[in-house]
Amino acid sequence: MAQLICGTSGFSYASWKPDFYPADAKSKQFLEHYAKRLNGVEINYTFRRLPSASTLEGWVEPTGPGFVFVLKAHMRITHILRLKRSEFTGVFFKAIDPLRVQKRLGPVLFQLPPNMVCDLETLKGFLEDLPRDVRCAIEFRHKSWLGDEVCELLGTHNVALCLAESDKLRIPERVTADFVYFRLRKAEYSPEERKEIAEKARGLVSEGKDVYVFFKHEETAAGALYAEEILNTQ
Repeated sequence: MAQLICGTSGFSYASWKPDFYPADAKSKQFLEHYAKRLNGVEINYTFRRLPSASTLEGWVEPTGPGFVFVLKAHMRITHILRLKRSEFTGVFFKAIDPLRVQKRLGPVLFQLPPNMVCDLETLKGFLEDLPRDVRCAIEFRHKSWLGDEVCELLGTHNVALCLAESDKLRIPERVTADFVYFRLRKAEYSPEERKEIAEKARGLVSEGKDVYVFFKHEETAAGALYAEEILNTQ
């Protein structure tokens, strides 16, 4: 059965007290509180570090069985090697495999540098090396990638075009996989916009696609509250 996963990019923000976390909550309690209200989180930690098994267990332990972790791929893959074929891609997936085994791993997000222009051959080789039992999404941040050939290539490998939205760039809403990944980065979303997001997400779920929706807010709890609203909208 398809499901809707809603959350935020990160969770350890003291600035979310008291609007989302209890005023007296300690930082080590944030994830436990977060998982009581939302069912997924996007983790940036793995962009700079390969997680240890104990680190992964420390994430899983305070959360319930339906909670998933969406991981940002290591910067060596996206920003240093820039998707060139490398053994390090396998090293990364091996490091995060405990989450997959425990059925806690959501999609892996490959966020490309803003100055990385379209290279179909490099993308093709990279996609061929991805594991078939892990969902993957790619966030392109240069408009040269936003063409039919790239979307067709993603579709061939069941890799999602990350539907990222910010005040500077909005990715065309094209579904290229059996799941959909929204990254909503604007500073504010009106009630009307949130209603539209919820309706769109629920519509995709009704079509049999798992949908992941992540907001970004560090300074205030707005993103977490938006995510909770979308998750609970029927």
